[in-house]
Amino acid sequence: MSCEFKISQEFVKKVDETITHYPVSKRSASLPLLHLWQEEFGYVSNQGVEWIASKLDLQPINVFELVTFYPMFRDKPAGKIQFRVCRTLSCALAGGYELFDHLKKNCQIEGDGHHGPAVSPDGKYSIEFVECLASCGSGPVLMINDDFHENVSNDKANELVKKYG
Repeated sequence: MSCEFKISQEFVKKVDETITHYPVSKRSASLPLLHLWQEEFGYVSNQGVEWIASKLDLQPINVFELVTFYPMFRDKPAGKIQFRVCRTLSCALAGGYELFDHLKKNCQIEGDGHHGPAVSPDGKYSIEFVECLASCGSGPVLMINDDFHENVSNDKANELVKKYG
């Protein structure tokens, strides 16, 4: 199978080892393999869907439906610096939508961020809404890459953009 991504032997070994944790049904390894693919390549492309389906003896649609259902999977590249803003009720009431708009404007990002990341023209930044980040009493909550930030005002967001940028 041709693939736009170079799949290393180390990655194949990691995938094969992960599949061994699901002896009753390889299909149960679908989500862990999607996470591994996204960690390795940044997003789950059509080629990734096909490769994972092949590894698990599934039809590609069985993997694709997971990518399109779960918001933690991306089907297109995100920016180098990824902003994830909580949009659930507590954060929305605390200013999450305003924070989102502020970051979009300051980083020159187009798009709504509701269905995967909206990316800046230079590819440096991306932003997307995510569901609950489990800190409802300290909103709005923002993740930058894998770092968690609470009570993020617009001023604090400006400082964080400088720090990460």
